[in-house]
Amino acid sequence: MINLDFKTNPIGHGTLAVDFFFCLSGFVIGYSYDHRIGRIGAKTFLRNRLIRLHPLVVLGSVLGLLCYLFEPLSNHLQEAGWGKTLSAFFCSLLMLPFPWLPARGSALFPFNSPAWSLFFEYLVNIMYVFLLIRLHQRWMTFLLILSAIFLAYACYTSGGLLIGGWNSDNIQVGVPRVTYSFIAGLLMFPHFDGDWPVTAVLVIGGSPLLVSLGAGAQITGRLRTVAIFLGRLSYPLYMTHISFVFPLFLIYLSVYKPVGLQLALVIVGLVCFLIAFAWLAVRFYDEPVRAYLNKKWSKKRDALAAR
Repeated sequence: MINLDFKTNPIGHGTLAVDFFFCLSGFVIGYSYDHRIGRIGAKTFLRNRLIRLHPLVVLGSVLGLLCYLFEPLSNHLQEAGWGKTLSAFFCSLLMLPFPWLPARGSALFPFNSPAWSLFFEYLVNIMYVFLLIRLHQRWMTFLLILSAIFLAYACYTSGGLLIGGWNSDNIQVGVPRVTYSFIAGLLMFPHFDGDWPVTAVLVIGGSPLLVSLGAGAQITGRLRTVAIFLGRLSYPLYMTHISFVFPLFLIYLSVYKPVGLQLALVIVGLVCFLIAFAWLAVRFYDEPVRAYLNKKWSKKRDALAAR
């Protein structure tokens, strides 16, 4: 947000972290469920995913609504009205796109814009349990090749800036990004004109390579503790950060125009706050809620089994 000129931004391909998330998710889901999906069934699989993901969908929606209603220097409610505002909120709670809220850039999920990738994650999870798990390996390979071609074309038509999928104007780009299950993460070098082959290669080859390397890694001691902590933190950070970064951080930038050391301190302070808030969210909200829901489900399942 500080530098939207991706040709001078040192992490101009940073948006590809979304595609790496899709690739990593495909590996984790397959590793966790391929061998037991026939035993537990589609209903239990979808319930497990809902319990794992949806509590933070609710929290992110509430934070986004509060930020929208009480945003400094703006009165979005007067422009949007209660009808659109509440419709956007309830759609956000249900993970349904609502790209018609003013002052949110036609975002599919205006109260929590990064949730667009979670929306596609929900869709591909449904696709997995009802279709992909049933396909022969050769058909899976065919779909992989087909989606890779589709993805390369999306890279080409976007000029290498593979950032689409988050709003109503570029939602179609999200389809090949999630279908390939992808991509090569935060590789630190700038974007340049005509580098669409680089982007396509990072998506098609980089993400599977990183996932395979990670799958074979063995970590112990303090590094293992750090990895577990980051794993717990990643999803709540993803689902809560945008309410503080956008628009509050942008408002600060536009009003105070910090530069140099002041800007660096603001960024460091914001990152520390976001990490602390995400830890509080997972420790005192997400994990207790998921534990409660799992306990309720276990009691219901035991009762049904006793009959």
